[in-house]
Amino acid sequence: MEKPLCLSCGKQSRSINYEKDGVIHYRSMCMSCIRKGKSKKPVRPAWALAGYKKKERCERCGFKAKTQKQLFVFYVDGNKKNHNYANLKTICANCSIDIEGKGAGWAPADIVPDL
Repeated sequence: MEKPLCLSCGKQSRSINYEKDGVIHYRSMCMSCIRKGKSKKPVRPAWALAGYKKKERCERCGFKAKTQKQLFVFYVDGNKKNHNYANLKTICANCSIDIEGKGAGWAPADIVPDL
């Protein structure tokens, strides 16, 4: 019988945790991942679990991002447990700083034509 693979790296076999009543119980990760402190699964934000996807442009100023890392998800009502699509907006880093720093709140951008 083969040992199951590590849930974190998926390459090495998992470590034995204990044996009880002739049944071997395995840890969820290999010893290498345990020592490195890796997590079992990548953590997805709650808005992504709710099905929201970031837009290509900032919904406040119209900035078109080259990568998704330049954009953030903003909760209009401030409640991070409210994952309604009307409450979630995609904003750029500059707008994020502006909203949080000045307490400016949500003000949508003008419509930008697609060329």
